[in-house]
Amino acid sequence: MSDTPANAENLDPVDAAPGTAEPLESSIEQQLAELHAKHTEVSDAYLRAKAEAENTRRRADEEISKARKFAVESFADSLLPVKDSLEAAIATQLSKPDTPIETVMEGVQATLRQLGAALERNKVIEINPANGAKFDPHQHQAISMVPADQEANTVVGVLQKGYLINDRVLRPALVTVAAPK
Repeated sequence: MSDTPANAENLDPVDAAPGTAEPLESSIEQQLAELHAKHTEVSDAYLRAKAEAENTRRRADEEISKARKFAVESFADSLLPVKDSLEAAIATQLSKPDTPIETVMEGVQATLRQLGAALERNKVIEINPANGAKFDPHQHQAISMVPADQEANTVVGVLQKGYLINDRVLRPALVTVAAPK
């Protein structure tokens, strides 16, 4: 039989063999140093990623805030020429009160076209159903039902145009509707 016990692999490394404790201790210290370096590296990467995520969130919040604050800027910019035209018409009428009504009406019509173009550029679309069009409760608001020589629940007349903005009803068209017979 040998002098080594049967469970020699379970012995403390210090008890296992004289002179082998130092290399084992050195190996453990080296592994500990490597793990500590890896932990430092992972911690640093985590903190950098966390800071980057926070910066991205902050930049997104700023962009959203700016978008809300200046969302109407383009719309307002397209309405300024309309305002200028109206002011010019008033100034002309005040400085030359004898201007023929036809001239004034031409200016008003030109200004109305200018306003329509500005609204259209900003995706504000007119709801103006034709007589006889089917009543649509999503885009029309019935003010009254009147007897008419047309199919029931169809538009007889438009009292006030409605408007859509980006396919969403801004204001429904006020209409009279044909009553059932």
